[in-house]
Amino acid sequence: MQSPFKKFLPHLLVLVGFVVISLAYFSPVLQGKKIYQSDIMHYIGMAEQQKEFKATTGEETYWTNSAFGGMPTYQLGARYPHNYIKKLDSVLRFLPRPADYLFIYFIGFYILLLCLKVDYKLAALGALAFGFSTYLIIILGVGHNSKAHAIAYMPLVLAGIVLTFRQKYIAGFLLTAVALGLEIGANHFQMTYYLMLLVLVLGIAYLVDAFRKKMLPHFFKSVGLMVIALIIAIGLNATNILATQEYVKESTRGQSELTINPDGSPKEVTSGLSKAYITEYSYGLTETFNLYIPRFLGGGSGEDVGKDSAIYKFFKNIGATPVQALQESQNSPTYWGEQTIVEAPAYIGAVIIFLFVFALFLVRGRLKWWLVGGTILSLILSYGDSFPFGFITDFFIDYVPLYNKFRAVSSIQVIVELCVPVLAIFGLVKLFNDFDKEEHKLRALKISLAIAGGVALIFLLFKSTFFEFSGVNDGYYRQAYGEYGQGYIDALREDRKAFFTEDTLRTLLLVLLSAGTIFLFIKKKISETLVVGIFAILILFDLVGVDRRYVNSDNFISAYKVDKPYQPNAADLEIMEDKGYFRVLDISTEGSRAPARGAYFHNSLSGYHAAKLKRFDELYDFHISKNNMNVLNMLNTKYFIAEEQGQVFPYVNEDANGNAWFVSELEKLDSANAEIRALDSLQTLIKAVTTVSELSSKRFNVDSTATITLTAHQPNKLTYTSANSHDGFAIFSEMFYGNGWIATIGENEVPIQRVNYTLRGLQIPAGTHNIIFKFEPQVVQTGSMIALGSSVVFGLLLIAGIWLGFRKRENN
Repeated sequence: MQSPFKKFLPHLLVLVGFVVISLAYFSPVLQGKKIYQSDIMHYIGMAEQQKEFKATTGEETYWTNSAFGGMPTYQLGARYPHNYIKKLDSVLRFLPRPADYLFIYFIGFYILLLCLKVDYKLAALGALAFGFSTYLIIILGVGHNSKAHAIAYMPLVLAGIVLTFRQKYIAGFLLTAVALGLEIGANHFQMTYYLMLLVLVLGIAYLVDAFRKKMLPHFFKSVGLMVIALIIAIGLNATNILATQEYVKESTRGQSELTINPDGSPKEVTSGLSKAYITEYSYGLTETFNLYIPRFLGGGSGEDVGKDSAIYKFFKNIGATPVQALQESQNSPTYWGEQTIVEAPAYIGAVIIFLFVFALFLVRGRLKWWLVGGTILSLILSYGDSFPFGFITDFFIDYVPLYNKFRAVSSIQVIVELCVPVLAIFGLVKLFNDFDKEEHKLRALKISLAIAGGVALIFLLFKSTFFEFSGVNDGYYRQAYGEYGQGYIDALREDRKAFFTEDTLRTLLLVLLSAGTIFLFIKKKISETLVVGIFAILILFDLVGVDRRYVNSDNFISAYKVDKPYQPNAADLEIMEDKGYFRVLDISTEGSRAPARGAYFHNSLSGYHAAKLKRFDELYDFHISKNNMNVLNMLNTKYFIAEEQGQVFPYVNEDANGNAWFVSELEKLDSANAEIRALDSLQTLIKAVTTVSELSSKRFNVDSTATITLTAHQPNKLTYTSANSHDGFAIFSEMFYGNGWIATIGENEVPIQRVNYTLRGLQIPAGTHNIIFKFEPQVVQTGSMIALGSSVVFGLLLIAGIWLGFRKRENN
């Protein structure tokens, strides 16, 4: 009988191999360098205030004043009590970033294939194919870490589900609960939502299979266990889920009360994002071939075409120096697809696509159908509003719950990038087993080669017939280069054509090598082990070769520059000498390029986030973007960072309203439209407007002795003193958020009212008072208790499961 250690040894060696490969690909981390990720630079700017607060006080703040006038930190890396699943996640991601995510890609997919009863060698091969899929590497390069995080745990969730359906009830239940807990904890609900769609497809395939085999009781027992696992996983992440659910209603993902656009035109009324915003990044039908031929549509929006390119020669011919010509050629807009901007193609791999096609003619049963079904659904939805599938996207937006909360529909192709390698590996599984006859395998090989190789060959031979290599933005470039515009476009099209030819030849060659390897095995000329080795080399050559075009050692810089991405300029330094409490609006070129840098140093009106507060976003579109000083004054914007002749300087706004003030009049309006329009000319120091039902139009006596002063401030606590000989109504230059903020006057809690569309207002009785605003969200307290209880329950179930497992082994 084989000892447990000997059984585990191959898996241990594979895990070590994954560690080595992850570190090798991102080798600069071994030198102490860090990857420069543009989105993470934005995050660092946004999260600096809460990080500083934690370092100073040892406490977590769930509100930051550093961006967009103020917002919760729920989607800015907030840490919650009793979030033990997050601690497990930290243990699993023990490697330096981003090697940690690549390792989780590998290990999750490896476990999935093992649970599908694939031999460990092929499981490791599949893990390499999944982990090095170009899109998964690209998102690490630009800093979509939470997206990568969620994608990495997708295969692990599927592994738990597969185990459960295989009647491994205890192991399947425990793995599903942990994997779902990790998946939800990754905090990218769009990716988790897409995984849910794939699970539904998987469930339908297993349901049909169970019905045909008369195993419906087993199916529903498995589903019941998975529902319990889901409930536990939700409980483990209760605080994050509850806080997000609460916040999303107030964010840009929630329904707006406005029915007009800033220009007064009717606004599309929706409970989520607008259709135009959701489908802004729709995948073109032709672009599908990028999955198979990397630069089929030119690659990314800025490619290095090199010194041998037509672009380089064009600039040399019009008088540019070699250095200038090289600079122009290093960021050429070779992408000619339909999307606004593309970092790189979502390349799955010529070898993997060929094996996927090969598997279509060998693999049968429910596995094939849920993988193919997931692939087709993902592709169709990724096309967004592209003809002819736009009506399907419309249906999902209108009728499928939560679908309208997410944008960038092309990102659903992560499901394709998961399903295709699984089925591709099963093509090799079927190749190696003896159930299929040699003639059947040869027939599948011939058809696969005809399809995959034939497509590449047709494109190669008829490229000039099928395509003009013209992009949607070519007119802009033609105009931008003036008299040289047409020459530039001609050179650009020539380079696009060269890319197309080069990568199509590359794909054709890889397909021929793959087909040749399979043919030699069928003819018993080479061993199974050698086939695995050859495909490992082909897959790594194929995928890593493309990956390194876009994410390589050049993406790494010193750790200090990553940890401290923003350095204060002269304007920042001057503003920081003012120890008061106010807001800053950076309208300089540097501020527009790095919208979160203002939040790094100041309480800023700018920032960078995909789900900011909806009312602030609308206020920005209607007024702040148009420099409405009435609105900027009510937000206590004391400084503007401006630029003149390349020099930045702080402009002091002496008319800023300050932190709080008493108004003479409060006017009740009948709609949100009227309220936001009223701010166009509202004298905010004198009058306020509202639509809150508890308030009514009223005038107040405000004499020269009435004062309200901010005496202490923290992100989550503001203290004021007020003095007024009359009952009054005070406006505070703070963003209104109805969940979590508590106001007290003396010892009495008082309701906070929303005024001027976005600000807080209080009715204050005559006399002298201490006023305190505290952000103490009940959702955090409630969620933390649920998370603690769920952790205890899961811990007990885990102990019981391990005990039952040992007992079963002893009985056997």
